[in-house]
Amino acid sequence: MRHVVMHIRAEHVQPEAAYTRISDFARYPELTETVLALELEPAQADGSVISSWLVRFRKGTLRWTERDVLDPIARRIEFAQISGDFLTMEGSWQLDPEPDRDGVLIRFETRFDLGIPSLAEILDPVAESTLRSNIVLILTGLLGSVVDVGPLNEPV
Repeated sequence: MRHVVMHIRAEHVQPEAAYTRISDFARYPELTETVLALELEPAQADGSVISSWLVRFRKGTLRWTERDVLDPIARRIEFAQISGDFLTMEGSWQLDPEPDRDGVLIRFETRFDLGIPSLAEILDPVAESTLRSNIVLILTGLLGSVVDVGPLNEPV
């Protein structure tokens, strides 16, 4: 299973405003050519949302449906595939204020398995690279200028 962690900084955007924009999944197809379609079901009784995605991947597409658990107080979104092209896919967004800066630090994390063990060495790095590029493009569309600050020292 591939594990990807990104830390992205957006200056001059407060964490609450950034969370509101990032949790507005319906806008994603406007922000990048990679997200071809996105359908949202009405919020569930527990506050979660079911979203269905169609995303360009290399010369084809990937489809999946995920459950998104939104926590605006903690500025956190957790997601997990419930059906689709991945064998498994789950992750989270966490948005926190940056000490001594006017902005937000976004931590995006995902674990995924495309379910093709014989091609994992070839496909997983391509999928990771595509994912990283798309996250930066989406966040740029949502928040303006962003910087991928790379790995940070975090407790394991």
